[in-house]
Amino acid sequence: MMKQYLRLKAEAGSHLLFYRMGDFYELFYEDAERGARLLNLTLAKRGTSNGEPVPMAGVPFHSMEGYLARLVALGESVAICEQVGDPATSKGPVERKIMRIVTPGTLTDDALLPSKADRIIAALVPGRKNRQDVIGLAWMNLANGDFTVSECLPDMLDSELSRLEPAELVMADSCQQELSNPYRLSRAPDWHFESTNAEQTLCTHFAVDSLSAFGLDDYPVALCAAGALLRYVSSTQSQSLNHIHKLRVHHSGEFVVLDSVTRKNLELTETISGESSPTLFSTLDHCQTPMGARLLRRWLHHPLRNNDAVLERQQIVSSLLTGVPTQHFQTLHKLLRNFPDLERISTRIALNSVRPRELASLRDALQELPAFHQLLSQHFPATPALERLTSHLQLDPELASLLHKAIATEPALLVRDGGVIADGYDSELDELRSLASDNGEFLLKMEQRERERTGITTLRVEFNRVHGFFIEVSRAQAENVPDDYRRRQTLKNAERFITPELKEWEDKVLSAKERSLAKEKYLFESLLQTLTDFTVPLSLAAAALAEIDALASFAHHALMNDWVAPELSDQAGVWIQSGRHPVVEHSIEHFTPNHCDLRHDRRLLLITGPNMGGKSTYMRQNALIALLARTGSYVPATAARIGPVDRIFTRIGAADDLAGGRSTFMMEMTEAAAILAAATSHSIVLMDEIGRGTSTYDGLALAWAIAHRLLTHNQALTLFATHYFEITRLPDSEPASVNVHLAAAESSQGIVFLHEVQEGPASRSYGIQVAQRAGIPMAVIRQAMRELTHLESQHPSNQLDLFSAPAAEDSLPAIPSVEDEQALELHRLFNDLDVDNLSARDALDLLYDWKQQFPRH
Repeated sequence: MMKQYLRLKAEAGSHLLFYRMGDFYELFYEDAERGARLLNLTLAKRGTSNGEPVPMAGVPFHSMEGYLARLVALGESVAICEQVGDPATSKGPVERKIMRIVTPGTLTDDALLPSKADRIIAALVPGRKNRQDVIGLAWMNLANGDFTVSECLPDMLDSELSRLEPAELVMADSCQQELSNPYRLSRAPDWHFESTNAEQTLCTHFAVDSLSAFGLDDYPVALCAAGALLRYVSSTQSQSLNHIHKLRVHHSGEFVVLDSVTRKNLELTETISGESSPTLFSTLDHCQTPMGARLLRRWLHHPLRNNDAVLERQQIVSSLLTGVPTQHFQTLHKLLRNFPDLERISTRIALNSVRPRELASLRDALQELPAFHQLLSQHFPATPALERLTSHLQLDPELASLLHKAIATEPALLVRDGGVIADGYDSELDELRSLASDNGEFLLKMEQRERERTGITTLRVEFNRVHGFFIEVSRAQAENVPDDYRRRQTLKNAERFITPELKEWEDKVLSAKERSLAKEKYLFESLLQTLTDFTVPLSLAAAALAEIDALASFAHHALMNDWVAPELSDQAGVWIQSGRHPVVEHSIEHFTPNHCDLRHDRRLLLITGPNMGGKSTYMRQNALIALLARTGSYVPATAARIGPVDRIFTRIGAADDLAGGRSTFMMEMTEAAAILAAATSHSIVLMDEIGRGTSTYDGLALAWAIAHRLLTHNQALTLFATHYFEITRLPDSEPASVNVHLAAAESSQGIVFLHEVQEGPASRSYGIQVAQRAGIPMAVIRQAMRELTHLESQHPSNQLDLFSAPAAEDSLPAIPSVEDEQALELHRLFNDLDVDNLSARDALDLLYDWKQQFPRH
């Protein structure tokens, strides 16, 4: 047996080998030690190898999925070795075979997959095309059969991988491509990525002579990645990948590009702290099916650039909302709840791994599908896109009829437990079941007859799964049993016997049970073979239901929150009237809406105002509204017009990369450099407090130069928040930049944030007031105010003005001074006071006088 194990372990390679032995999956040697450590299993020792005990650990076969889920979550891969031979007829060890390999990217079992997120496996290979370095990418969602390829430039690889978020990344053994994130890497031989071998693998799978029909002629490097990926995934499955019946080319200009920093800062599906809520996805997710939720998640990460594709979705949302009684839409939303995860069920049918209860849920869903189709067709305005989706919902009635006849009303969890095939589906199975289950009457009659024959009134004829059939009498009556009774088991207070008649019945009944289970297994496997003919139309119906569910989620949220349909323009710009943050508006009692106007002659908004005044929220909400408009959703505003968007960039917040040796300021500058290198006139750029990580003059100079570059060179649509008030004079020399500020006011209780965006620069920063509100001791606040007065007095008014003349590109601009005589006078008066010994009444009188004398301050 150990020779057999070692041969199979050589096949499994670095994967953990789950070796089936009876009711357990066992691990040996290093696998046992690693598995025991990861799963907290008891590590035993059995036998010896080279004089050393063999480490051994195991998990029960019936709870294997739970252990698999834990291992996959830890990034491990597991080879599942099953017993394929018959123990009764085997000479020597039972024949065993590795049936499948479970890796983080090739999961199909529902228990191992997240219900509302995709698990992607990707492959990459560096190459050259047209004398230029490119990266060939291929990725697959095994759970639904999506298979896609693309090519990108090396500097776009991180953005592409952050968009895909692959659970596993396959690379050639010799590939040393640097990656910014620690993906779970798997290696494949170099020859798998060679063009000839990759093309042969793809042509064989799709049964074609040429890949031209898939549009791969212009993607030679991606073809190599696709062939290697298909070969790798095929090696992990025990079945052919029949559900992967098409290969799609992803064109670089199809989606709005969002890098990993932007996805994180905008909190699309994960908060900055790593939580799943509150995010844009958790706010919008009213989907009634898991497949709809996954599609909604994909849409948020892949906004569309093409107006026609966006308008198709928007028109369906509009048809669900306008001109239709609300009760019809509510009925539609409720009917969607009746559909299980058809996407993954159809995949598991294709892989012959579907479970009986999933087929039962599919059967029940198919009975609801005609009513759902009728509701859509008769009560909602038709659009070409909606008609296309509803056409996929008309499945062959033979599928529903077959499942209704074949699957029991409430089938068992597993085929081996029996009770999966419905009564009346197969006459031979019905006969075996009748024979196997018709023991109750026989046992009662036998029990009555034996009581009369023996005179033992307490005699019982019973059955259990361990000892089979038996006659039980008390210990006191055991001496009175007839001679043909044979002792089967002795208990503390009873004896159990068997008779020739009962033994003959037992053999007959148990044989019928075994035969019925074998027959049921055969019928179930035959049913799966028949169902594979329906997998393509079933997967199309699942995709249509997912799209309708995601669009209905958009419609439901728009209806509940007073969102409007945005206008899509061909001119670059973002115009939003009374816009709101789609997530924040649900977390506070009253959200103050604000306008945004970015266009060709108004490309940069310089945003000033106090900390906590709402600058970051304002910036994010405008980017999110533009993103939502590009997904086909309605938006939180009273009106909006969004032009073409090719990328969204964000430079928000402070972070460092200590492990990579990069400080907060270095990270800030790295992100800014990436934006300056790639932003175009169709890009939306969010810059928040750039230049804070260095000295005041350095930071101010950098912030001004970056703002000027974005405005004049990149010409991007930019929201630029800053506390450097000197930059607010940029519009004096660059008319395409405009000052706006978040309003605030002071009251007797302190600073009040109005969260209202107004034209013009802010009059002051209120930094010390915010610090006071945060709880900084008053002694520190007073000293800070004295220091502020001293610093301001050090800047005479005759210094060079930063914006008095255009700065040469190779020189740093001069730093201006800010002087306010009333402010200086007020600070001087304050410094002359003995504040610690000032009575409350005198202080109030003094403040009243100052308020009259210095109303601005």
